[in-house]
Amino acid sequence: MSIRERLSGNEAVSIAIRQINPDVFPAFPITPSTEIPQYFSSYVANGQVDTVFIPVESEHSSMSATIGAEAAGARSLTATSSCGLAYMWEELYVAASDRLPLALALVNRALSGPININCDHSDAMGARDAGWIQIFAENNQEAYDNFVQAYRIAEHKDVRLPIMVCQDGFITSHAVENIELLEDEQVKAFVGEYEPEHYLLNSKEAMAVGPYGVPAYYMEAKRAQLEALKNAKQVALQVAADFEKISGRKYGLFEEYRMEDADYVMVLIGSAAGTAKDAADALREKGVKAGVLKIRLFRPFPAEEIAAALKDAKVVACMDRTESYNGNCGPLGAEVKSALFTAGQMPMVLNYVYGLGGRDVTVESLTSVFEDMKKADETGELGETYRYLSVRE
Repeated sequence: MSIRERLSGNEAVSIAIRQINPDVFPAFPITPSTEIPQYFSSYVANGQVDTVFIPVESEHSSMSATIGAEAAGARSLTATSSCGLAYMWEELYVAASDRLPLALALVNRALSGPININCDHSDAMGARDAGWIQIFAENNQEAYDNFVQAYRIAEHKDVRLPIMVCQDGFITSHAVENIELLEDEQVKAFVGEYEPEHYLLNSKEAMAVGPYGVPAYYMEAKRAQLEALKNAKQVALQVAADFEKISGRKYGLFEEYRMEDADYVMVLIGSAAGTAKDAADALREKGVKAGVLKIRLFRPFPAEEIAAALKDAKVVACMDRTESYNGNCGPLGAEVKSALFTAGQMPMVLNYVYGLGGRDVTVESLTSVFEDMKKADETGELGETYRYLSVRE
């Protein structure tokens, strides 16, 4: 039976972690993810979990300790945001290359500078090529559900990679919504016990973690990482199917909203998807065939599936909540355009930078993007393809 609650995204994630009852949680605070270890430390103090909670001196140390614990054979995780993730940079690559299925609760926040504590996706997108699985949530319910599913994906024998479970800073992390929790025993049974095949504290097997990769083996190791990451796509779908059986909530690689006959499709990630859906609904009432494609799994990127979902679109708008500084497109724009090109599909594509540093994203602003798509279709002219939305020039 589900439990109805009113929770912030941070508290929802902390409850998911409590229900999983991991072995080790090293933590260092940074806004807006601080509440996750803060809530969890109270569960430790109250005896609700038997997790070893380790306060450390920096985010670099928190990821280092998480890596060490996972390598030793313990189910481990940490949480961070923004510059905290940047401070972990070296260790992110270590975790992925050592094939350690640890978890990171990432509450998305703009990277400095200038200093800003509000939401955008520059932290996660900066780490997109580190070899991690990356899953994003639109709302608090999805943040909770994604974390419950995370270890099942990461620890699968065909994957064994770290997973980054992302939600939007303040927009979901601190906002309170009605959500449904699973019973503790349901989560415990769903996630299961961690039974690593190889780990440092196994007295029956001598092994090294993170040895020097000589040229004769380095490329093969990277290729193995890629194959594991590609496997995560199908594993994520299998885990989602199992999760639907116990929760009634359905998840895929992405969500298609009003896409059955959409001429104009907005592709985006995170909390702004809810606003985009409202804009699409309003335009549908006016006869405009607007649709929304919300990315859930960004790494591995489901290129073939997204191209198939967009096969009938006349105009596509890719919405990037970060700046890639190549002067041409954002990370999501690059991925979508590559997917379409590889599939031999040539719809008109616009790319927008929006919502940086917590800039408001409104129904009106996203409606203007749909209007731009409609205009491009009617005139046959895209104009500037890489644009900023709601910015003072």
